[in-house]
Amino acid sequence: MTDGTIPLTVDGRPIEARPGQTILEAAEAAGIYIPRLCWLQGLSPSGSCRVCTVRVNGRPQAACTQPAAPGMVVENDTEELRALRRDLIDMLFVEGNHFCMFCEKSGNCELQALAYRFGITAPKYPFLFPQRELDATHPDLLIDRNRCILCGRCARASRELDGKALFGFTGRGPNRRLAVGAAAGLGATAADAADRAMAACPTGALLAKRVGYAVPVGRRRYDQAPIGSEVARPAGGE
Repeated sequence: MTDGTIPLTVDGRPIEARPGQTILEAAEAAGIYIPRLCWLQGLSPSGSCRVCTVRVNGRPQAACTQPAAPGMVVENDTEELRALRRDLIDMLFVEGNHFCMFCEKSGNCELQALAYRFGITAPKYPFLFPQRELDATHPDLLIDRNRCILCGRCARASRELDGKALFGFTGRGPNRRLAVGAAAGLGATAADAADRAMAACPTGALLAKRVGYAVPVGRRRYDQAPIGSEVARPAGGE
């Protein structure tokens, strides 16, 4: 251990965290990938998707919000946690309307990429087929709520990076949905195609118009290597 760092172990491997780092950040810096959806570097963590759940000294914790502490024993890559993450990802698919074969975001979608990483080829839970609204009122942008997983990344990016606070949520439970700050839709807001909020969406819920297939399928971000490969290669059955 060097002065000022925090010693902990992840899956039996000793690592060091800097003061203020979360478990996820410390693991990432050490080359250990912890799956996530609602977390995005540069945004405040929310812990809403729970895909990053790990066991810390035997207790489940969200790795994206839990600060690293001296002596922590973290389990990340176990069959129990892989099964939990598969179930969470599975439920996100069936709670929305995700038609990956026809989606402009295919190959760049983090939800789709996680499903492939965890070996999900078909959901085990029944599809809910919700009725969800599209918003194409903006000349350059589109909201497809069928693909929204309520991760909140767009809302946090809009508020924290763009300084606009364009997005929020309305409703509760299964009726919760992404909302914009204008009754007339996204076209009546100050949204711009260059906003960081647009790029923050992990699925195809927020899309720029007329650029969907600029990069051909087969050459997209997750077409050649699994999600998380920039941190560490899949191991232990992921």
